[in-house]
Amino acid sequence: MKRRYVTNFSLDNIRKEYCDVLIIGTGVAGLYTAINIDSKHGVIVLSKDKIDENNSNLAQGGIAACLNSDDSIFLHFQDTIKAGNNYNDEKAVKILVEEGPKNVKKLLDIGVNFDKDEKGKIKSTKEGGHTKRRILHFKDKTGKEVMRVLQEEVLKRKNINIKENQYAIDLLTLDNKCLGVLAKNEKGIYAILSKVIVLATGGIGQVYNYTTNSLVATGDGIAMAYRAGAEIVDMEFVQFHPTVLYSEKDSKRFLISEAVRGEGAVLRNNKKEAFMGRYDKMKDLAPRDIVSKSIYNEMIKENAPYIYLDITHKNEDFIKKRFPNIYKVCLSKGIDITKEYIPVCPAQHYIMGGVRTDYFGKTNIERLYACGETACTGVHGANRLASNSLLEGLVFGSRIAKDINNNIDKIEIKEYLIANDEIYSSIHKNQIEKIKSKVKEIMGRKAFILRSKEDLNQALSMIEEILDQLINCKEDSKEFYECFNIVTVAYLIIKAALNREKSLGSHIIIDSSWGGMKVV
Repeated sequence: MKRRYVTNFSLDNIRKEYCDVLIIGTGVAGLYTAINIDSKHGVIVLSKDKIDENNSNLAQGGIAACLNSDDSIFLHFQDTIKAGNNYNDEKAVKILVEEGPKNVKKLLDIGVNFDKDEKGKIKSTKEGGHTKRRILHFKDKTGKEVMRVLQEEVLKRKNINIKENQYAIDLLTLDNKCLGVLAKNEKGIYAILSKVIVLATGGIGQVYNYTTNSLVATGDGIAMAYRAGAEIVDMEFVQFHPTVLYSEKDSKRFLISEAVRGEGAVLRNNKKEAFMGRYDKMKDLAPRDIVSKSIYNEMIKENAPYIYLDITHKNEDFIKKRFPNIYKVCLSKGIDITKEYIPVCPAQHYIMGGVRTDYFGKTNIERLYACGETACTGVHGANRLASNSLLEGLVFGSRIAKDINNNIDKIEIKEYLIANDEIYSSIHKNQIEKIKSKVKEIMGRKAFILRSKEDLNQALSMIEEILDQLINCKEDSKEFYECFNIVTVAYLIIKAALNREKSLGSHIIIDSSWGGMKVV
């Protein structure tokens, strides 16, 4: 069920490039790692698309950090653990909340703008699972503002080389050491050999039919690491964002930030009733796994494809200034959120699992690090607390850079003969697109918010059949490599979900033999 490399190559007869540090991915985790690498080391950062095409750029809500006097690191720790259903690695969470503020202050130092009040004090808001207002934000496009400054910063650095439109196909390994990456651009396949490699390729959204993620989020880093022998953990914990703008057509769904509820918006069912009080004492600001499950339950009861988010009771000027992008997008769909309810439903948003790392981002493969959504540091447990994702990219990106700076001088780049000469059948591009669509449909039906053992076993059988087909195929195209990765990640999610027989956090198992919705 596992194939080591997805294409044929030999390092002896392809073009090679060299660097000290190779970072794959240009989201917050990748770029923040890059700017913290000592300037004496040459860094290459690969971007699958343009530098700004990533999930970090889409982040609306903000960054959670204890900068207010009425807040505390201990409370942030407690909220993170509770949201994660006590499955978190407590040491990792302690690192996150303790080192978060200094990394956020570094963002301020390099020019990131957060919203401020009339006295110049940074504003903060509240989101699901937080007991204090600790979310720093820039209107409703915090990710875009953070990425703007990080992009400007990396482009200033003479030791950092950003390479856009470069597809990382596979990690090159020998004797449990990562030596570089096999990559592809418009000129063909080539290799980058490096002293250390950092995977920061983002999420897995395109594995599902409905997602908030960028189109480039195809689980590449997790799939590459899996093929290379890295330890992959907790893949069953897929987070579904409770509130995305409902659309009959769009597979990529527009996110309605949790900060809207943080500012007082209320979830209502199709009878216009506020219902979250029936499910949790935190009501509309309960953790995401609880809110998504509750919304889905209301949708099932009413046989409706969406429920509503109501912020019409707030001042019109406040809504337009606080959420200008959400207001604009909804208005383009014919919804004036100052006067009308917003139709929303859950969609795939984030994965808590991924490539297992230690507290400095190191994997079980020597010289290979992972960071951001690609990694599983243990901070999120079974369900991520809102606005901890950008924070994780900052904190652990900084730690990876520190570890690299301390150890890279001991490492040499050595060239070995690495090749793959297996014989494969060709596959048509039309088949590739059909496979991708089929996998998304399977995952959307059988591995969504509520999962039954019966559905998961059916899904596994279908995905294994597709994987068996792909393992014998070859096509030198980004579409094929993405397809292979999507199927691989789907397989890993389903296998992990079947192995965890009891519900925990975002992994909700139901007994399909029971007449109603009985959570196991």
